[in-house]
Amino acid sequence: MGKKKHGKDDGTGGLDKAVPGRKDGKSGKDGKSGKDASSDTRLDLADHKLSKSDYLEHLEALQVELNNMARWLQLTGHRVLVIFEGRDTAGKGGVINAISETLNPRQCHTVALSKPSEREQGQWYFQRHVAHLPAAGELVLFDRSWYNRAGVESVMGFATPEQTDAFLEQVPRFEQLLVDDGLLLFKYWLTVDQTHQEARFAERAEDPLKRWKLSPIDLQSREHYEDYGRARDRMLKATHTPQVPWTLVDFNDQRRGRLTLIRHLLDHLPDVQCPEPQFEFPPLSHPPLRERFKTKLKTLPPFPRLA
Repeated sequence: MGKKKHGKDDGTGGLDKAVPGRKDGKSGKDGKSGKDASSDTRLDLADHKLSKSDYLEHLEALQVELNNMARWLQLTGHRVLVIFEGRDTAGKGGVINAISETLNPRQCHTVALSKPSEREQGQWYFQRHVAHLPAAGELVLFDRSWYNRAGVESVMGFATPEQTDAFLEQVPRFEQLLVDDGLLLFKYWLTVDQTHQEARFAERAEDPLKRWKLSPIDLQSREHYEDYGRARDRMLKATHTPQVPWTLVDFNDQRRGRLTLIRHLLDHLPDVQCPEPQFEFPPLSHPPLRERFKTKLKTLPPFPRLA
């Protein structure tokens, strides 16, 4: 973890841009409506993909730091909420899994809410999300969040213009209440160009293990790429504040994007080394025993069957 810099602006008047190889993660301004940030000038990271072995080597080092961060949370009782937003196929689930896979699931929680129920539609808009906010010592990862209102709900007509306007006016005050109460809140937008989005949609359509990720709304969204860009720009302009800023991360190369995001997150939390608990592991006082059952139950035959 690095020195905490959460809430600072980079002085460009734009958004915090996490960039590979730059520790402070700041560079550039947001792009024009209908285009991802710096889409005309930045490198296409998909042309500079990391090999799987290099990716796993870097990821393992970051996961060690994540575990240290988790011990820090336990010791101090701090609460961390990380919001992941971005277009369909950007890679939200992959980076969330990279963060959480080596952490204690009782401490690190992933929240991916389905569409609101009929009852939830009659609640205060933020109400169903509040129930999932972290308690002391917890890390919560939101795979999409209350920002659905400014994105898919606005573009696809599930929210009225008046509801979207009200949301954009209310959300900075709502988030300010959270950080005033001590919550450490991070918001990431994962950027992906349509060329790579289309390739990922096609992969999902062809792969039976990924087909569940596709929905009719996803397919309709392909014709609304620029509409989503305009909605995104409006959302970022209204909700990027010094206290709760947005950070843009290039996910055209998902492996590099995951590493960049995790590095940025760790660099914006206090760098406190928390000692790992030490346990004595003396040898057994007897030879290792086999597990035996005094019942009629038997274990299943192995699969595939032994020759």
